[in-house]
Amino acid sequence: MLQFWDTLTMAKPNVNPFSPPMMTKAHWRKPLHGNRMDEQRCAFPPPLKTEEDYIPYPSVHEVLGRRSPFPLILLPQFGGYWIEGTNHELSDALDSEQVQPLSPNSRTKLECNTTATLYRKHFLGKEHFNYYSVDGALGHMVFSLKYDVIGGQEHLRLMLRTKLKTYHDVIPISCLTEFPNVVQMAKLVCEEVNVDRFFPVLYPKASRLIVTFDEHVISNNFKFGVVYQKFGQTSEEELFGNSEESPAFVEFLAFLGEKIELHNFKGFRGGLDVTHGQTGTESIYCNYRNKEVMFHVSTKLPYTEGDTQQLQRKRHIGNDIVAIIFQEENTPFVPDMIASNFLHAYVVVQVVNPCSDDVLYKVSVTARDDVPFFGPALPNPAFFKKGPEFHDFLFTKLINAEYACYKAEKFAKLEERTRSALLETLYEELHVNSQAMMGVGGEDDKLENGSGGGGGFFESFKRVIRSRSQSMDATGFTFKKPHTVSTSLSASLSHNPAESPKFPGISLLVPGKSPSKYGRRGSAIGIGTVEESLIIPGKSPTRKRSGPFSARRSSAIGIENIQEVQERSRENSPNTQKTPDSGHVSQDPKSDNSSNQSSPEVLTAAKNR
Repeated sequence: MLQFWDTLTMAKPNVNPFSPPMMTKAHWRKPLHGNRMDEQRCAFPPPLKTEEDYIPYPSVHEVLGRRSPFPLILLPQFGGYWIEGTNHELSDALDSEQVQPLSPNSRTKLECNTTATLYRKHFLGKEHFNYYSVDGALGHMVFSLKYDVIGGQEHLRLMLRTKLKTYHDVIPISCLTEFPNVVQMAKLVCEEVNVDRFFPVLYPKASRLIVTFDEHVISNNFKFGVVYQKFGQTSEEELFGNSEESPAFVEFLAFLGEKIELHNFKGFRGGLDVTHGQTGTESIYCNYRNKEVMFHVSTKLPYTEGDTQQLQRKRHIGNDIVAIIFQEENTPFVPDMIASNFLHAYVVVQVVNPCSDDVLYKVSVTARDDVPFFGPALPNPAFFKKGPEFHDFLFTKLINAEYACYKAEKFAKLEERTRSALLETLYEELHVNSQAMMGVGGEDDKLENGSGGGGGFFESFKRVIRSRSQSMDATGFTFKKPHTVSTSLSASLSHNPAESPKFPGISLLVPGKSPSKYGRRGSAIGIGTVEESLIIPGKSPTRKRSGPFSARRSSAIGIENIQEVQERSRENSPNTQKTPDSGHVSQDPKSDNSSNQSSPEVLTAAKNR
């Protein structure tokens, strides 16, 4: 028995020299030698490995010193990347004619964010309801709900947007004991929701704002790097120093897309200069499934004499997320060969039988450890015939690689910050415009519009109450000062600012503001200009005289009736006084002589009263 265990301990597995270190069976059996007391003790986590404890991968120079063939990709000495497609045994495959064309319908599926298109597909243009609120933990929230009939059964389709993700669910009404309110509906899709209420969105253009936010993650423009690697090149300086293109590389570039002149190019330029020619004169471009793809080809970017790093080339390719490495001969590529914080995935292509009728391409894929696997999967063995099937496979792999890289830690944190900022902007847009539709704009709106006498019913009512406040105080009646709302609903809308604190972040984009001060409304999510928006009730008609809301200033009560009531209140007020020289009846000089009833002096006087 002891000899059996010794045999297991001394046995060495047949390990591929290019593979990572493997754990032998002896390591798994070793804890069985401990006594029962050791097994009952609490195990501490193992100490972190250092470079001395870690068995490194062989370096590229060590591999080149061995016999060929060499792998297309060699992992860095201390890992950090994964590889797909390591079998490239051409002889067996060619003898058995296993090189089969790929089916685009079954094997090349573009990955996409299906949640981003749900609102356009199920809500936009259909009857539904939108709400907004602020949660202490989840932050700003925008909630959409819709009554739906699916298969003859009634359902509730719910979408809840938070700073981290969008929740979506379809719930049969028959499964509910009673019809829920809006807060209960939100908790059906996210149990962490902890708010007292949601506020309805009253803005007619809200759906356009919401669909723009949902689809901000969708892009139809892509840019990928293409690096030419010659035989024996093992450094970044050597890769970017190639200025000549071999016939095999020219053939591959023509396979990727069409060669276009950059000057006055009207399509997606991928950051290249199309005016002054500072990024070269030509490039490779392709329109694939209504997606524009621009390639940053290392040999077509400007070459600078005396610059070993070739920064003019690296600043474009180094800022790409996915790149193609083209190998004309058998030389391994190491992912950390190019120093970049953005490059997360590489598709390595090695040509066989170039410039002939039997051109084949070996393919391997590598990406950083925190990048999830992306399809379509490489065949085994991983090589393709030159043709439209491989073209479709390659472009699908590149686009899916970029989508997968967005889930890596660095890009995920960046996307989280961007989403949080855009959601806060969406919340403020919906909130301010909903208030404006009710005629309860904030103090800033009134200060900018002079007298503050807007066209809403609430504003007209406030002016009447303000003009009669002194006379009512004298007769023993006291009116409660109407609340004005700046960033949250109040009074009849029953919104307590303490319940929904205003979070710092993007500045409030108040509709109707001067473009010179605030720029484009909703510029963070690409919404139109102030001129394109509706005329907001409560604004001064001098801002825009045309449109259906231009006469709203005299709506509800009417400006003539307001003036008549004001004159009547002056005559009946016991606090009125006549000036000694003219006998003119006047009230407080601040409230009668000031052209802006919402000026700071008036606000101070109102507080004192």
